[in-house]
Amino acid sequence: MKWLNILLAILILWALFQQQFGDGGRKEMKEKLLLLEQQQAEIETLKRRNELLEAEVKSLKTGLDAIEERARAELGMIKEDETFIQVISPSDDDDN
Repeated sequence: MKWLNILLAILILWALFQQQFGDGGRKEMKEKLLLLEQQQAEIETLKRRNELLEAEVKSLKTGLDAIEERARAELGMIKEDETFIQVISPSDDDDN
């Protein structure tokens, strides 16, 4: 009977060890939950970015104001009868 108790105690300890540290154990589950939270945060960030891009696409498809604003900002385009003035700030290299 003594050997049976020792064997059962060993089996119970082995089962507890497997539950804690084995495949699918608590440690692995915590790691998976952390990874899941990180991915969900990334998905939310990407959803917000997609919404902004979708709004910009709609704006570009429907209104000429958005196209004009973009052309002025990114391409430096000007309208007829406008005067373009470019202000160049001195750089640090000019001081030497």
